[in-house]
Amino acid sequence: MRQRIAVVGGGPAGLAFARVMHRHDRSVTVLERDPAPDARPPGGTLDLHEGLGRLAMDKAGLSAEFEALSRPEGQAMRILDTDGTVLRDWRPDPAERANPEIDRGQLRDLLLGPLDVRWGQGVTKVVPGGRDGVLVHFEGGRQEAFDLVVGADGAWSRTRPAVSPVTPHYTGVTSVETSLDDVDTRHPDLARLVGDGSVAVYGVNRAVVAQRNSGGHVKVHAQFRAPLDWHAHLDLGDAEAVRSHLLTLFDGWTAPVLDLLRHGTGFVHRPLHVLPVSHTWTHVPGVTLLGDAAHLMPPLGAGANLALLEGAELAESLADGSADPDDAVRAFEERMWARAGRWAKITAVGLERLVSPDPAAALAVFDQVQPSR
Repeated sequence: MRQRIAVVGGGPAGLAFARVMHRHDRSVTVLERDPAPDARPPGGTLDLHEGLGRLAMDKAGLSAEFEALSRPEGQAMRILDTDGTVLRDWRPDPAERANPEIDRGQLRDLLLGPLDVRWGQGVTKVVPGGRDGVLVHFEGGRQEAFDLVVGADGAWSRTRPAVSPVTPHYTGVTSVETSLDDVDTRHPDLARLVGDGSVAVYGVNRAVVAQRNSGGHVKVHAQFRAPLDWHAHLDLGDAEAVRSHLLTLFDGWTAPVLDLLRHGTGFVHRPLHVLPVSHTWTHVPGVTLLGDAAHLMPPLGAGANLALLEGAELAESLADGSADPDDAVRAFEERMWARAGRWAKITAVGLERLVSPDPAAALAVFDQVQPSR
């Protein structure tokens, strides 16, 4: 008999898991809280790394489709001083495809493909150890039993408490996100500033990073160190009040960088939370975690890549059929913990240096991974 398998969450980890299982003719029930794929903005752009996210695309049989959608030119990176001086300007060679960019929405639709997702299925808790298997509780009181529940439900996972009491903690860094649409036509000067990829400016305990998405869309992130309640006397729903606060916070920076905030449409508050660097748990039969649910880390390019690969690898381990399913999950967890722990340390140090009292520390981070030009 085939196992009843559910994955909670329709993000990169959950969809990669379900898509690779589908490729191996194994059925998975995908449970997603959102009522539809386009119920909310899908987020910005992701760079998929060789050996991580791109390997997951290969395991899902989607490499060609990914290549057609991805933007290798999006690997370009420009760093400015707060006065506008260009400190670094990295541009990929035409043949460079190590970390091409793809919009999150495009990646989601690519992974969805033939998958049958149960939309509007908000999971409230997961209870292992029942006579009929692992019990999934839904909003509204309904329950359903599965043999294996894979928690891929993000930072505030409702599956995680079934295996671990740990919850995310605030890093001390917050991000306020805004967007510019049709930037090449409406704001050509800012389009040139951002270029084909990203532009970043690092000051004392704060940064502004703008990243091009497809279709002339640019995401802008204002990052700064502050208490979690920094906005206690600010109405986050008042876009003009938030804009004014940010312009004051970054007062004195070069005008083109401030224009990224002046022309932004809408603002979203995103305090950065993480799980402990070495987060593990005692194996619980019938339940496991992937991606941010397992190892939430600073958003420095590793999280989504790990999530994709973990989903693909767990699916392959289960679809192989040569090992007991619980043994396969247990072995997968050990591999995931070791790899995620390494990346969690790297990204924790990276965040400390990127938003720090010493802007030169941020520049050094990029010099370690980019060739000098």
